[in-house]
Amino acid sequence: MASRSVHEVPAGRIQNVDGASDYVRVQVLTNAGALSREKQVAVVAQLTAAVAEAAGDPTLVERTWVMLTEAAEGGWGLWGHAHTNEELVQAARAQIAAIQGA
Repeated sequence: MASRSVHEVPAGRIQNVDGASDYVRVQVLTNAGALSREKQVAVVAQLTAAVAEAAGDPTLVERTWVMLTEAAEGGWGLWGHAHTNEELVQAARAQIAAIQGA
């Protein structure tokens, strides 16, 4: 159930307190409680490294902001239904089983 999208933000929209806007922002949306603290740290480190590598600019490690956002219980809609966390986990497991059985 992974989804990726890239939205280019107009220049100057993301700035630090000094007005510098040479930053990259990555937002990760998960269901509530999907990432333990250990996983949060790992996801941020891996995505930051991936951004810098993809851009060919190691200095982006210092200028990449990763936002971890959790959807509220019942706030993740799939197939026209707002799923609870348990329903979302069941749906993901069913999809994984279908892929593995294919």
